Amino acid sequence: MRRLILFRHTKSDWPAGMVDFERPLAPRGRRAAPLMGRMILDRGLVPDRVVVSPAARTVETWALASAGLVQLPPGEQDGRIYEAPAYLLAAVIRETADEVGTLLLVGHNPGIESLCEEIVGGGPPDQRRRLSRKYPTGGLAVIDCAIDRWADLAPRCGTLVSFTVPRDLDSEAE
Repeated sequence: MRRLILFRHTKSDWPAGMVDFERPLAPRGRRAAPLMGRMILDRGLVPDRVVVSPAARTVETWALASAGLVQLPPGEQDGRIYEAPAYLLAAVIRETADEVGTLLLVGHNPGIESLCEEIVGGGPPDQRRRLSRKYPTGGLAVIDCAIDRWADLAPRCGTLVSFTVPRDLDSEAE
């Protein structure tokens, strides 16, 4: 069994003249990221490895989520995650070493949402319905995958354990 956590960056800003890759978080995103990090820790979802898109908003999301929480590992940047479609995200996951039991990816839509839809084959109906309606910024899906090795990741191998968004934790965060 492997656990995959898919974390969409928190709410970003788009200042005039700024290219997409350099977009920072909006104030709402800066408030939400630490809430999500604390939730990861409080719920015992601590990953063995974190892979982050190198875009400013994803790097900032993980930096704020993990700030001061020494139990959360630093993020490893992988340029393939930026604006990646589901198949490329899956390829990155399949390269993960077998000793990693829990992997967390910090990325972007539509790739994160598409990958989640592809991998999830079961789980609580209410959580799956919620996920199918929208994967908002700051959304975090926890998926248990019935595989022995990351290389075996396949469609419908996962069971959705939970789907949490920042507003579930604080009405002003998202």
